[in-house]
Amino acid sequence: MKKIKKFILILILPLFAFTTLHKFYVSVTNINYSDQDKSLQIISRIFIDDFEDTLEERYQIKPKLMSDKEMSNIDLYIERYLKHHLNVKVNNKKVDLKYLGKEYDNDVVKCYIEIEGIDADALKSIEVENSLLFELFEKQNNIVHFKIDDLRKSFSLISGNDKALLNF
Repeated sequence: MKKIKKFILILILPLFAFTTLHKFYVSVTNINYSDQDKSLQIISRIFIDDFEDTLEERYQIKPKLMSDKEMSNIDLYIERYLKHHLNVKVNNKKVDLKYLGKEYDNDVVKCYIEIEGIDADALKSIEVENSLLFELFEKQNNIVHFKIDDLRKSFSLISGNDKALLNF
């Protein structure tokens, strides 16, 4: 009988180990310069469940992303949220973000944004403030990857340290 209890305990014990796991909160934003379009092209990848929770909390809505019950005007809320929590300055001047739309990729929503009228020859600095999901997830980590011509640089932004500055 004792052997059976030990055996059951050994089988059950590993299950308890997983109850202490913490969820990992992360978004990834790629910022690439397009010489052809003279623009900064931005793609932000955000986990759907975290983004839904944040939109619901912020705007008191039920977004239902990637479902047949998705709100018909959800892009308006996404655009408003992104423009509030993703700010870009080029040469120390705040620039307008043009929200192009979104698409879903498994459990991630990819948000497409563009900043037009950027001349690479006149580019001296890019500053990005990325506070996506910080209001709901204390441990949120927003990774920003820059690719400007041959230059590649990455930043890990957290609450309290949500700005990245790239000088040329």
